[in-house]
Amino acid sequence: MAQAQPAAGKPRPKFLDLSQIRLPLPAKVSILHRASGILMFLAMVWVLYLLDRSLSSAEGFAAIQAYFSWRIVKLALIVLIWALCHHFCAGIRYLFLDLHKGLDLKTARATSVAVFVVSIALTIFFGARIW
Repeated sequence: MAQAQPAAGKPRPKFLDLSQIRLPLPAKVSILHRASGILMFLAMVWVLYLLDRSLSSAEGFAAIQAYFSWRIVKLALIVLIWALCHHFCAGIRYLFLDLHKGLDLKTARATSVAVFVVSIALTIFFGARIW
């Protein structure tokens, strides 16, 4: 039996092992920018519920204050703070890229590092006030 030949002499597709691919830093910033946006969108329901409950009455405000004393809630708030800080910093980076500023490889890598450093620094700054 003869082996099947690729259609029209096209080469067969290569197998890509995604666990072996090392993404560059700007790609990681892009992925995390999207993930942080999704996280903030999904958390909006929880945050709006907490805001509504805290503004409804004095008892509701006291209940939310007690709720914020839980470590898991503080951790969730710190993750949301990181998402907001990262999304904000990466968004500014993308605004400059849309204006064709910082498109060369060296600047793109430097601004990617800056996004990570600034977003983590802001998260530590605001997270320390929560904890």
